[in-house]
Amino acid sequence: MNLQNRINLLSALGNLLKKNTEEWQAVKHKASIKNGWFTPDFIDVALNNIINEFIDPEKLTAWANRYFLDDNITQKQVGIVMAGNIPLVGFHDFLCVFISGHRQMIKLSSKDDVLLPYLTEKMTELNSDCAKLISYSEMLKGCDAYIATGSNNSARYFEYYFSKYPSIIRRNRTSVAILTGNETMETLEKLADDIHIFFGLGCRNVTKIFVPEEYDFVPLLQSFHRYKYFADHHKYRNNYDYNLAIQIMNNRFYMTNEATLLVESDSIFSPISQLNYSFYSDKTTLLESLKKNDEIQCIAGIDIPFGMAQTPSLTDYADGIDTIQFLLSL
Repeated sequence: MNLQNRINLLSALGNLLKKNTEEWQAVKHKASIKNGWFTPDFIDVALNNIINEFIDPEKLTAWANRYFLDDNITQKQVGIVMAGNIPLVGFHDFLCVFISGHRQMIKLSSKDDVLLPYLTEKMTELNSDCAKLISYSEMLKGCDAYIATGSNNSARYFEYYFSKYPSIIRRNRTSVAILTGNETMETLEKLADDIHIFFGLGCRNVTKIFVPEEYDFVPLLQSFHRYKYFADHHKYRNNYDYNLAIQIMNNRFYMTNEATLLVESDSIFSPISQLNYSFYSDKTTLLESLKKNDEIQCIAGIDIPFGMAQTPSLTDYADGIDTIQFLLSL
């Protein structure tokens, strides 16, 4: 397959997925049964962004042209260790390797091992040459380069095992937001999406907000109401009850709409069902300190508009590392 063949194939995959066939619905149902965090609605959120932002033929062509991609590369085997925190979270890495023309060997997370194999199966049905470019394995041996995503702890193992090879190793990251107190309810509802979509499990989800002193939290809590149904989700509810108990036992001040906890904390990372907050007095100083923090993926309201955290574009590379440039350097 040449570059245009690959773009055409991805476009055809998008057209197929838009049909939302009974077979695809059954696959999504299987994924949601296997992983309780992968609700059908959130699988569709991930999928719609892939269709609209990642495999749209015009956007793919513009993306490829940006790097002057052609078919004169020396083809390498790239091993990918995928995360499983949100549905199809590893698709962008898969796409980067595929569009560049390299081969790839994928180690799936046990939390997300249903959706991507179905998509690549459909691609192979559309073009049998895919079988030469995409494979899956529990052991990634014999690769020329690696892309691995995991926790800070697993990253140490990745660095040890892959130290002799070109690699991208990704660690824990999260996102934050800075509020001024002048946000409209519409803006706060967009922020609520940034916080709650995928139950807050993505690195682009906002887990910490910074607010001015004397901030009125009531409108913010009201904007969370359309996610109150999370309280009926048993896995989420278990986390909410546990974190609520922690606040009560420690006699700590908290706010809640009975589904999301607001807790003052210095940490930018918050547990499921909880949103941390801190007060600030000088926005410029705050922003300077946040820009230096390499654990922050993005700052909602600064790097991206509110409501856009979970709609990344093709050039929104995880950890700010340009995956295509890495692949072209092999």
